[in-house]
Amino acid sequence: MDFTKTTEEDSYYNNLEQMSVNEIITNMNKEDKSVPIAVEKVLPRVEILIEQVVEKLKLGGRLFYIGAGTSGRLGILDASECPPTFGVPHGIVIGLIAGGDTAIRKAVEFAEDSKTQGWKDLKAYDINDNDFVIGIAASGTTPYVVHALKECNNQNMVTGCITCNIGSPLVKVSKFPIEVMVGPEFLTGSSRMKAGTAQKLILNMITTATMIRLGKVRGNKMVDMQLSNDKLVDRGVKMIMKELNISRQEADNLLSKHKNVRKSIDHGRKQ
Repeated sequence: MDFTKTTEEDSYYNNLEQMSVNEIITNMNKEDKSVPIAVEKVLPRVEILIEQVVEKLKLGGRLFYIGAGTSGRLGILDASECPPTFGVPHGIVIGLIAGGDTAIRKAVEFAEDSKTQGWKDLKAYDINDNDFVIGIAASGTTPYVVHALKECNNQNMVTGCITCNIGSPLVKVSKFPIEVMVGPEFLTGSSRMKAGTAQKLILNMITTATMIRLGKVRGNKMVDMQLSNDKLVDRGVKMIMKELNISRQEADNLLSKHKNVRKSIDHGRKQ
């Protein structure tokens, strides 16, 4: 390797087993505080990537996340939240993980080491140059991810990445890389910790900012959210009440009829 994997360097702390619970969690919290600062430093790169994603989705493209282990699970989590939060189809933001759906709950040995499976998994979705692919890998070296993005580039697709090491192989095959340096983990090499937190914060930014720019939010409200449980129905009714200054019964009637907060508000204004 011609770069330093800071994500695997020794922790700043030692003899963890001799610490009290209070010492462990206090030191973990101290390290966690550095993550938002690290993310702040790469906001310009995050912004550039998001602008590219927005343009692709406006043209009918899709956003793919591809990763292994914790990174893959975080991508799947973010993708799975988009339909209920923003009312978009499940096929707009797609998360892929080395080892397939089994790996979401249970590690699949050596799945991340494949140099061919990542591209095969993308091809299963008929991926094309209208789509945007983001590789997620804390180390920036995961073969499943690196070689998938390399093939995407060969096919003239737009690529990005989120990694926590500078100058990694993944960065070299990403057109819009994000390198967020969080330093060594409290537990040496456990990149599910600070690295995972940084990745999650950036993923939140990517989909939230993208959906806002695509018009899926009104004011500060999720007006296109899926009304999939009583809590969300109640939230929707309250949004309509506040927006139209009407009674709960009137708001409930509108939502029962139109099945969508945005449509309910729009029709309510016409009455």
